[in-house]
Amino acid sequence: MADNSSVTGGGTLRHFGKRFYVVQLLVSIFLCVNVMLIMTLFSKVHFYTTMRYILFTVTLLSDTLILFITDVLYILASHAMTMPIALCVPVYIVLVVYTFVTPLTLTSMTLECYVAICMPLRHGELCTSRRALHCILIIHGLSFVPLTLILSIFFASAPTSLYSEQRICSMDIFVYLRWQDNAKMAVYQLYFFVMSATIIFSYIKIMKAAKKAVSGENNKSSRRALGRVTLHGFHLLFGLIQLWCPFMETAALQTDFKLFLNVRYCNYIVFNLTPRCLSPLLYGLRDEKVFLALKRNVPFQFHFRQNRVRITRI
Repeated sequence: MADNSSVTGGGTLRHFGKRFYVVQLLVSIFLCVNVMLIMTLFSKVHFYTTMRYILFTVTLLSDTLILFITDVLYILASHAMTMPIALCVPVYIVLVVYTFVTPLTLTSMTLECYVAICMPLRHGELCTSRRALHCILIIHGLSFVPLTLILSIFFASAPTSLYSEQRICSMDIFVYLRWQDNAKMAVYQLYFFVMSATIIFSYIKIMKAAKKAVSGENNKSSRRALGRVTLHGFHLLFGLIQLWCPFMETAALQTDFKLFLNVRYCNYIVFNLTPRCLSPLLYGLRDEKVFLALKRNVPFQFHFRQNRVRITRI
């Protein structure tokens, strides 16, 4: 445990150099994009009274929070700044909960697409703003289940003296025994298996509905829903791969320290930073109403109509 923490600490700043500033630049850009999208979704009553956009806003808020916290931890670790483990606990709670909030919300958005296309007569009844709030509460409740399991095992097995120890705040420090890591991964995999199965089921049903659609308008709506579900699937896939990143990093650490630093850096950029910005941005650009509102809210009027046309054809 201590070795892992030290690896992510002072050595990171010395070995990464320019990479540290690249990460800060990317985080700044991604945070600006997400904040711009959030402001856009709060700019019209339609967005915060429609279930689809309410859930979309939740994913943006969740991803933005995770981006900010992980970047702060990255800065602290790069400068080898430590803190008592007890102070790291609330940070860990927020990160674990919102790591699950985003994929669970994406799954809920997929089910909303399924209801809209396959059960159009019941969509107005099932997908109200009130039900969206209930859905958000359920999502947060489900997100607390893995956290409760992980922390219960940690508090039961870790000695009391450990909480006052000064460590670099890393998610690894809450896995005190190896079998705890296996238990955590089992719970994570179970969640992502259920979510993946839900998205695949919805995609198949919507695809069948698209083939059966008689009118051009119904077919167009089905195609748009398929595009949204596909983006949700890719976003979820990145989240699933992110769970396996610690295993790749451990294997790299056993081989070569420099390789470990390179693998951890690439994992952070590819599977943590990028999906939390690009997926919401692409989803927003594909939505006609969000795109028009976003275009009015952009400080500089970029002429990206042609780029958007290409995106909507994906």
